[in-house]
Amino acid sequence: SNQLLLHNKIYGWDPTQIYGQIYVPQVAQGMLIKIGRFISPSDIEAQWAPQNYMYSHSQMFTVDPYTYTGVNITVRLHPQFQFEVGVHGGNDMAPWCNSAQPNGSLMMRWVAKDNKESVYGGLASIGSGQFKNGHDNLQQLVFVWGHKFNERFHMMTEAYYMWQFNAALGGTAIYGPVRYAQGGGEGPIIPGRTESIGLVNYFQIFCGPKDYVSIRNDALNDVQGQRTGFATWYTSHTLAWSHHFTDFVLVRPEVRYDHAWNNANITPYDGGTKKGQFTVAMDLCVSF
Repeated sequence: SNQLLLHNKIYGWDPTQIYGQIYVPQVAQGMLIKIGRFISPSDIEAQWAPQNYMYSHSQMFTVDPYTYTGVNITVRLHPQFQFEVGVHGGNDMAPWCNSAQPNGSLMMRWVAKDNKESVYGGLASIGSGQFKNGHDNLQQLVFVWGHKFNERFHMMTEAYYMWQFNAALGGTAIYGPVRYAQGGGEGPIIPGRTESIGLVNYFQIFCGPKDYVSIRNDALNDVQGQRTGFATWYTSHTLAWSHHFTDFVLVRPEVRYDHAWNNANITPYDGGTKKGQFTVAMDLCVSF
C-alpha cells in the first residue's frame, strides 16, 4: 500500500518468491534452512506456470494460502523420511506489516523405496487464527498423496481443512472499486469459527515424449462463505491436454465445468447470476 499511496506505483513490486538458503550437511542426513518469502510447501498446484499440470487451478487452490514469509527448516532423517518446521507471519503477509501474526508449521514427508508412493502433510500454518486489520490469518491442516501406477499413469491427491476466527465474508479486504464481484472493502464479520474443506485429484496420462493428458476433479466446501462469499459446496471437473512443440514452447488447452450445489438462491458465477460455469481456455508457455 505504501508503494501505491506514497509513491504512486499502481502495480508495485511484489515478488512471489525471494529467499536465501543455507545447507548444513552435518545435521542428520542434511538440513536446509530457507529464509524469506516462499510458496506454500504443501500445495500440488503452487508452482510456476510450466511446472503445473494444467493452465487453470482447482477451486480449492484459489482460496488457500499461496505464500509465507519467514523461516522454514527441512531435515532429512532417512532417505525415505524428512520433516519440516518453520515460523512465518501468516498467509500472503509481510511479517512487519500491522496485519501479521506469528504462525508455526510442522510438515512431514515419506517416500516409498520404489518411489511409487509418497505422503506429505501436516500443519502448514498454526497460530491464533484471528482475522486482523482486514486480512486473513488462515490455519491449515493439509495432506498430499502421490501414487505412480506405471510409466504411463500417475495421480496426485490433496485434501485440506482450513479455519480462522471472526473473519470477514469473502476474506481479505480489497478496497478498490468492485470488479468481477471483488473489491468494495471489507465484508461483514462472521462471528466465531469459519471453516473450509478442499479436495482435489489429478490423474495424469503420459501419451508420448511431448504430450500428456490431465483429468482434474475437485471440490470445495466453503461452509460459512468466508472464502468465496457464498456458503456452498463447489465442484469442478477439467480435462486438459499439454503439448510441447519444442523444449521451450508448451501449449495447454482445456475444458472445464464448475457448479455450486446449495439452494437455488446461491449463484456465484457470471456476476452472481448463475450456479454453474463452462470454460474453454488455453495458455502458451515460452521458456527463455
